[in-house]
Amino acid sequence: MRLSELSGKEIVDVKKAERLGVLGQTDLEINEKNGQIQALVIPSLKWFGLKRQGDEIRVPWSHIKKIGNDMIILDISEEEE
Repeated sequence: MRLSELSGKEIVDVKKAERLGVLGQTDLEINEKNGQIQALVIPSLKWFGLKRQGDEIRVPWSHIKKIGNDMIILDISEEEE
């Protein structure tokens, strides 16, 4: 899958059943040595993206459970939040 195919997908936490953002609004943490994606860094937003709420959510790539046509399903443990 190409990075351009990931853009625009909604990111959803399966445990909380909540929307975390859209991949176009996130950063990818990439290992410079091998080029593999290590994590998604999702900014916490408020009011439909108009105001920043503060901290970012860092989701290790291993927590991604499924990448579908419209969304990316994550399983984030409560300790990592």
